[in-house]
Amino acid sequence: MIEAETKKTGIDFLSFQKGINRPLILDGAIGTLLLERNLPPDTNLWSSISNVTFPKEIIRLHKEYISAGAEIITTNTFRTNPAAYKLSSLTISNEEFVRNSVQLAFKARGDSKVIVAGSNAPAEDCYQSERTISKTELEYNHKKHIEWLWESGCDIIWNETQSHLDEIEIISKFCAQSSIPFIMNLYFDNNHNLLCGKPLQYVIDFIKSYSPAAIGFNCIKPESFLKYVESNPLPDRFGFYFNCGDGNVSDQNISCSIDPAAYVELIKPLLSQKPIFVGSCCGSNPNHTRAIKEYFDEVYGS
Repeated sequence: MIEAETKKTGIDFLSFQKGINRPLILDGAIGTLLLERNLPPDTNLWSSISNVTFPKEIIRLHKEYISAGAEIITTNTFRTNPAAYKLSSLTISNEEFVRNSVQLAFKARGDSKVIVAGSNAPAEDCYQSERTISKTELEYNHKKHIEWLWESGCDIIWNETQSHLDEIEIISKFCAQSSIPFIMNLYFDNNHNLLCGKPLQYVIDFIKSYSPAAIGFNCIKPESFLKYVESNPLPDRFGFYFNCGDGNVSDQNISCSIDPAAYVELIKPLLSQKPIFVGSCCGSNPNHTRAIKEYFDEVYGS
């Protein structure tokens, strides 16, 4: 566990959001956009390999999102976790891989006041229903990855596409016990269940007991979320970033099927629910971020 005296100070997520008094703007896709730009993925590390092979491109992409209006940028660490790293052929250590990846986001941020969110993915494939690694491996994977992200300077741990209660519990307990601010972003199916089979509302109530900064929803289709909201309450502090790609969300090669203007139209009805962050996911690009920023400027004032 990380001792209290070793913790760094950075931008406090909730204080920052309250100061702006509107939803914070989250960046958009990284992995699918890198594929679109012909940066080859690694079988196990996916787009995080580009942190090693094309670091300047990663910095440039972070900067593009900041220029488009993003107030939160996610580190390109979706697959720098130990479970993925151990299957790779990288010669640098896993800890160095994570730390170097985080620094790319900080280089892009520079002196601008932008939250750097440390992306922590599911230990195994995002859309995998069955667990193939042990509980011990699962715990090590999340605790070490979160620890490295936090100690590298991330302002908040951004858990993405989480859909298994066992790892949600590990993450929530570890962050709460270590006083590490975190957001849990959930992925669910058309029946409003996580891939582990647990009902979404049950899992939301479970996470609340660990006092996350927010509970988010990502990589789902906008229509799936809108259907859920029709008959279910949302957490007091919530946010979302929807899949903008064509085909199935689990496809590796995703192209945009929701243009920026259409995306803004889709999310407009949800703003009355007072989300504290809004962004876009797979298939999106900085133009989606810019469209959200322009609409927010119109509604809330620049």
